Amino acid sequence: MSLAEVGARAEARVIELLDHEIERWRAVDPDLVDPLAALRELVVAGGKRLRPAFCHWAYVGAGGSPDDPLVVDAGAALELLHTFALVHDDVMDGSKRRRGLAAIHEQFITRHDDASWRGEGRRFGEGAAILVGDFAFVYADQLFRAAPQVAREVFDELRVELCVGQYLDLVGTGSGSSDATQASRIARYKSGKYTVERPMHVGAALAGRLEELASPLSAVGLPLGEAFQLRDDLLGVFGDASVTGKPVGDDLREGRLTPLVAFAARRASGAGIELLTLLGRPDLDDAGVESLQAFLIECGARDEVEYEIERLVEQSLTALSSTPITNEARIGLEELGTFVAWRDR
Repeated sequence: MSLAEVGARAEARVIELLDHEIERWRAVDPDLVDPLAALRELVVAGGKRLRPAFCHWAYVGAGGSPDDPLVVDAGAALELLHTFALVHDDVMDGSKRRRGLAAIHEQFITRHDDASWRGEGRRFGEGAAILVGDFAFVYADQLFRAAPQVAREVFDELRVELCVGQYLDLVGTGSGSSDATQASRIARYKSGKYTVERPMHVGAALAGRLEELASPLSAVGLPLGEAFQLRDDLLGVFGDASVTGKPVGDDLREGRLTPLVAFAARRASGAGIELLTLLGRPDLDDAGVESLQAFLIECGARDEVEYEIERLVEQSLTALSSTPITNEARIGLEELGTFVAWRDR
């Protein structure tokens, strides 16, 4: 089963739930349609559905049936949890766009301003977006309700780790740090673990084989999750906005601490050090973004990240070759791992 097929099943399950909820709450008050419809639109707008796919292949690899509604619901829960994180992340970062759409908080700011409502549009928009994210978080929990206790414990740990990573990201950005160890820790907890390792643990737990497979799947998932985030960092700085669905250069304007930035800081001298002071300036114009992009290439930071991605993928695939799962799942995870590391969005 391909990534598209797994993702389509997870998406269909999310849409089924949200359509029901939209109609349920429309009967209470028509205004309640807006946040739920915004959530639905964001889900439909795109996304790679990686977390459902990693969960699916670990479940199948551990002996589970690919058609089991339990793993479909788990994949849908992971996708909604990811959507929750995106909506809140956009509020924290002040991002303008997501998946080719105006970010949720921007949509509600516009609604407030167009209607000439009282109060500050920004506070209304951000408040509405926080609630949209909260809806996604609660619905994810509902979808995961039938999972056995061992899987619930993994899901809970995944969510705590995600919050840990988000806070570390805030600290790294706010402090202006360029520490490589800190950057790697942020990448691991904010994205790597909850994108690859933990969804695979969820799949193994659903199939009743977590105790046996937790360690081998971590050996596969941790380096691959880190490679995923490194590619995400590169796309955030060098990607094509028409493909990624969000503005290129926002990570530079936000001054996010990433391994790419840490590598550059370690290599910088003279004019390079001066250029890096542009990081974190929200008024950074396109020329400034281009200057930083050029420096990240010239100093070798981009090449170093690319090399690190290759090393991490090789490490992950080597571990995968000896993981005690079905051959079908091993092939599926190998293809998924290659896509994760060298995708363009």
